[in-house]
Amino acid sequence: GGAVLPPAIVEAMRQASEACVRMSDLQEAASRIIAEATGAEAGIVVSGAAAALTLGTAACLTGLDVNRMNRLPDTEGFPNEIIVHRTHRNDYDHALRAAGAKFVEVGYYYYTFEYEVESAISERTAAMFYQAGVPAGAIPFEAFVRIARKHSLPVIVDAAAELPPVSNLRYFSEAGADIVAYSGGKHLRGPQASGILCGRADLILSAALQHQDMDVFPESWPLRQLIAKGKVLGPPHHGIGRGCKAGKEEIVGLLTAIQLYRTRDFAAELAVWQNDMETIARAASGFAGVRAHVALPQTGGKETPNAVVALDPTVAGKSANDVIIALEEGDPPICVSETQA
Repeated sequence: GGAVLPPAIVEAMRQASEACVRMSDLQEAASRIIAEATGAEAGIVVSGAAAALTLGTAACLTGLDVNRMNRLPDTEGFPNEIIVHRTHRNDYDHALRAAGAKFVEVGYYYYTFEYEVESAISERTAAMFYQAGVPAGAIPFEAFVRIARKHSLPVIVDAAAELPPVSNLRYFSEAGADIVAYSGGKHLRGPQASGILCGRADLILSAALQHQDMDVFPESWPLRQLIAKGKVLGPPHHGIGRGCKAGKEEIVGLLTAIQLYRTRDFAAELAVWQNDMETIARAASGFAGVRAHVALPQTGGKETPNAVVALDPTVAGKSANDVIIALEEGDPPICVSETQA
């Protein structure tokens, strides 16, 4: 269920629950705060990082074409392919495919050449996707962006779990990403049912149109100036991202988390985590057939300590699965990762 929310965030959400507000106005205010924090042009709060990926993909597929918005996930007849490293495929990319995108894989798990990425681009290409935090088998992000720029293609980044380091909150946008998705929970410690979608202003507008309430008429639509300026033909119907919406409580809670993020003592937090993991490792190592140590960084490069516990079932008398199940069935239940992260 995620970490316990800080009291200041809970209080902000409580106050938000007592107020009435037009959601488009609240998201417009959220955009300014997100843009300042991430270095992107604009942003919105959605129901999670997966929701952000679906909406960001939808925006790349449709732009501000409301007829295309109304058709998703049917993308027949217009560009719908997204280029991705083979090593960046995972079960979370279902969030992109849900919008109607079709992946075109390039490279191998151990290596990818730049020419393989560029050769995959065609008139059917709508965007390029990069899974942050998975360097093996992928070309550097800067090179990926350079290829995308050469062909005027947007770059979508899944950075859901890329905090810490804190610098990653701005890195991807400043390095040229057009759409970036972050989890609102995890290291940000905002509401678990929240996420950040940030990027180019026109793509964020498209994403907003595809997830906000559209029970409107052109003449009285709050965004009717978009029609007058020729940006859209009219308001779209409820979009593919309607289920990705966040409530005012989650929006305010996440914005509070973003603002608190600037004031947190990350060195002190890391020291507490390190001490906790060392305590667990020392205690676990006291049992026969058990070896434990603290990994920092983790094997995947994550800059957070991880207590790694290995069992020899012939000595311990229990397998790792036996211990995992016993922990989960305890009171209170304790859940651990089944593989070293």
